[in-house]
Amino acid sequence: MLPSVYAGLELLDTPVLVCQDDGTIVYANPASENLLALGRKELARHPLFALFAEPAPLVNAIATALSHHASFIEHDLELPLLHSDAALHIALTVTPIDNELALLELRPLDQQLKIANEERLLLQHQANRELIRNLAHEIKNPLGGIRGAAQLLEHELADRPELKEYTEVIKEEALRLQSLVDRLLAPHRRHHVSEVNIHEVLERVRSIALAETREGLTIVRDYDVSLPPLIADKEQLIQVVLNLVRNAVQAMNGRGQIVLTTRVARQVTIARVRHPLALRLAITDNGPGIPDAIREHIFYPLVTGRAEGTGLGLTLTQAFVHQHGGSIEFDSHPGHTCFTVLLPFRDDEATRKPS
Repeated sequence: MLPSVYAGLELLDTPVLVCQDDGTIVYANPASENLLALGRKELARHPLFALFAEPAPLVNAIATALSHHASFIEHDLELPLLHSDAALHIALTVTPIDNELALLELRPLDQQLKIANEERLLLQHQANRELIRNLAHEIKNPLGGIRGAAQLLEHELADRPELKEYTEVIKEEALRLQSLVDRLLAPHRRHHVSEVNIHEVLERVRSIALAETREGLTIVRDYDVSLPPLIADKEQLIQVVLNLVRNAVQAMNGRGQIVLTTRVARQVTIARVRHPLALRLAITDNGPGIPDAIREHIFYPLVTGRAEGTGLGLTLTQAFVHQHGGSIEFDSHPGHTCFTVLLPFRDDEATRKPS
């Protein structure tokens, strides 16, 4: 399966296949093996079209290129894989070699889409942060006056105890608004960094979640204990994990399984900055999944899937993660929701032994 004429294609990062008009694979370079998650011997046993659940766009592309003796280009093509639940999101170029052979270049678009999505989320977060900060300050200023006026009114109504209930309501609601404003302003305050063992953070959150939900909840640990410590704000990291775990518990109504996973990620790019080493933290649950109605706006402030929710948990979580130079993303369908947080290690952190 490796004629010498194709030897130069072995070194390419771009996945390349050479196929006959019926889909028989004549050659596959190593990059295409990685993309299709199949070795050469396995690829040789199957026509290319048999690898996909819906191969019609691929069949048409090859047929068009061969019949017109000209390259055929598809800039955005999604091909569901037959042997897994995943799909290839690629840019496809088909170039005829002769009447029966075509060279296929399959350039994955996932990384480009991920970078574009990260930039979109970063811009969205910056706009949200400015809006929230301005709004919170405008709300905070009159709150002290409202509460002070309620206290004075309560003093004046000392001989009317039946009206005290109303002044109590005013004071309690002012306190509730104050708490809300404090939460809105929390990401903009200076954070205190130190060496943090991420597993100490996870264990603390695990204890809190199990204490709050005594029956029906299982939290599984899947830790890489060789990870070095982070230089981070421990309280903010606790809040990040706690928000994600509580959301999972509430989505499952307190009955289900959550898996906490830590791994090292190498050579990752976050907001166009390359990091040699990063922490990959995954929080996975087997709940019903995120509703489609809020999926695209889940990190927006005041967006929530629960009637009693404030819609601030994920907004604050995203803000704290971004303050640490990291990123957060999610994958969700019924029975599986996974939030993945990437936090880069500093160069000097990566060389330390774990604490």
